[in-house]
Amino acid sequence: MELKTACCIPGRRELLRKFQVSLLFEIMENGSYTSYFILLGLFNHTRAHQVLFMMVLSIVLTSLFGNSLMILLIHRDRRLHTPMYFLLSQLSLMDVMLVSTTVPKMAADYLTGNKAISRAGCGVQIFFLPTLGGGECFLLAAMAYDRYAAVCHPLRYPTLMSWQLCLRMTMSCWLLGAADGLLQAVATLSFPYCGAHEIDHFFCEAPVLVRLACADTSVFENAMYICCVLMLLVPFSLILSSYGLILAAVLHMRSTEARKKAFATCSSHVAVVGLFYGAAIFTYMRPKSHRSTNHDKVVSAFYTMFTPLLNPLIYSVKNSEVKGALTRCMGRCVALSREKDYIFAPTFKTVQSVCVEFPRNKEYTLLYLHLLSLSLSLSVCVCVCVCVLL
Repeated sequence: MELKTACCIPGRRELLRKFQVSLLFEIMENGSYTSYFILLGLFNHTRAHQVLFMMVLSIVLTSLFGNSLMILLIHRDRRLHTPMYFLLSQLSLMDVMLVSTTVPKMAADYLTGNKAISRAGCGVQIFFLPTLGGGECFLLAAMAYDRYAAVCHPLRYPTLMSWQLCLRMTMSCWLLGAADGLLQAVATLSFPYCGAHEIDHFFCEAPVLVRLACADTSVFENAMYICCVLMLLVPFSLILSSYGLILAAVLHMRSTEARKKAFATCSSHVAVVGLFYGAAIFTYMRPKSHRSTNHDKVVSAFYTMFTPLLNPLIYSVKNSEVKGALTRCMGRCVALSREKDYIFAPTFKTVQSVCVEFPRNKEYTLLYLHLLSLSLSLSVCVCVCVCVLL
């Protein structure tokens, strides 16, 4: 009766309403109804970090250009329509998507100062990162098998690596990665999150996000650790087995030319495998006691921004067929330019005078490679500076 009377008094009614609203906000702030998170980012607004941000942005743009060019060359040149280059085009596609998942949001947060990310946006990043990372693990294993079939069984290669098998392996890589990403996204966002919801990272990642949960996540973390170990070590063991057999076969080759070609092709694959798996193992297979936020940021920046830059560079430098495809593509561009009447004649004559010499001088075929090499040295400098400044 007293409560009913108190509610009828206007002042107390307003006080009760404010209490209910504040209680609702407290539940949303401390419970599982979180609608956003705060990404603290990779850089601050000091002069040194601004320079680093511009360098990282140039590296990312070069990475997108290199991988897009690789996809275009493989799609347009019929000589590259083989299972090996189809798998390589899928690797470039995954790298483009990986860069596009993390860097635009990081750059927008830094430039605008709005570091909030919605729950749905965080879930999208958590889904795509394991999808692309896990898919790349299995894809590198498929590429190792392709090289094993080509080097160890060249006469049976069309049977051992048919287009049907190649497409099945590619679909399996995407599906297995997507299954892992979906499970991680659903499980991670199902936990209640407490406190300020600040993520000390530049993108949403499951191992970082579960640290903010105000529930027991030990079972999920152990399951995620086992899943990551299996997704890393099983393909990695297959890759090591394949290249062990390849090395044994190459050492028994009598032809020096064939041995050099096999070493040139396989060394590029081994370099990509070492870069990718090194960063992934350091990120996902370390115990909790050895984890450091700054180290996690640097390694994550390496495999989400710098590794996608290195992949087209490695395959371009070591692969004469890709360089030949680039030369033929530029030659076709020059031929098409000669068939058209240009409105701005002086400008196009200057461009044409440079492009005409491109097919004739082999040094110009490395122009694209020199740009990527410059970006590679730039990326090394960025890694060192980030390690020092963070």
